[in-house]
Amino acid sequence: MKNLKAFAMLALAVLIGLAAAVYAARWAAQHGSVSASRVVVAAVDIDLGSRIHPQMLATVEWPAGSVPPGAFSDVKALQDRVARVGIPRGDALLDRKLAPPGTTGGLSAVIADGKRAMTVRVNDVVGVAGFALPGNYVDVMVNTQQDRGRSDGPSQISLTVLEQVLVLAVAQEAGRDDTKPKVVSAVTLELSPGDAEKLDLARSVGTLSLVLRNQLDKQAIATRGITRAQLLGLKEVSTRAPEPPARPAARPATPKPAAQDCVEVIRNAMSALHCF
Repeated sequence: MKNLKAFAMLALAVLIGLAAAVYAARWAAQHGSVSASRVVVAAVDIDLGSRIHPQMLATVEWPAGSVPPGAFSDVKALQDRVARVGIPRGDALLDRKLAPPGTTGGLSAVIADGKRAMTVRVNDVVGVAGFALPGNYVDVMVNTQQDRGRSDGPSQISLTVLEQVLVLAVAQEAGRDDTKPKVVSAVTLELSPGDAEKLDLARSVGTLSLVLRNQLDKQAIATRGITRAQLLGLKEVSTRAPEPPARPAARPATPKPAAQDCVEVIRNAMSALHCF
């Protein structure tokens, strides 16, 4: 009896093993039939603005149904292309991450269409203590003297002249992966041609300051600036010479009556004056 039970358990184990083997074979056949495509990925970390060479790339199998748009399958198609953003190792190279063919490497490759790059001098305070890093957005303020007219003296004013300006580089560093503050002497900003003219004039008429803003804050806030008198709660004092009091309007002259000949007539003890 004991041998019979042992043979029954052994047979059951064999049947379960066969069923598991059949299931595993079917699963492997189903997943093995999924088509795959070759996709070019970064073999090393590629910095922003770097020119791409075949030694930086590798090809891997990628499920055909999940190949990202703009991916490349041939390494030769990426020869001498320039990265517009930093591409980490193992990430697929996409056309939107690259500058147009024929673009030279460097910072000029990452400037958006219709934009310009302009560098301004800063110090450790003006540069937001080194926290204005590539990829951040800043506002630009100017502190200058406001001309109020020929007679009035200049008034000191501080106001925001540019909003939501992209920082392209600090000093000679354009990488956007670092979050550690860097105290530098120059910051390169991405501007429209009109904003570049404003910044060039602003730095010639006063002192510039950078104001770091949240990257998700896209709202434009219009301000009229603040003067020294407004800041300290003082009244604006005019230096113009006091104007003389207005003279009263001259009254029109009363016409004098023309000379007349008069005769006094006495009648019945009554006197009357007749003029003609």
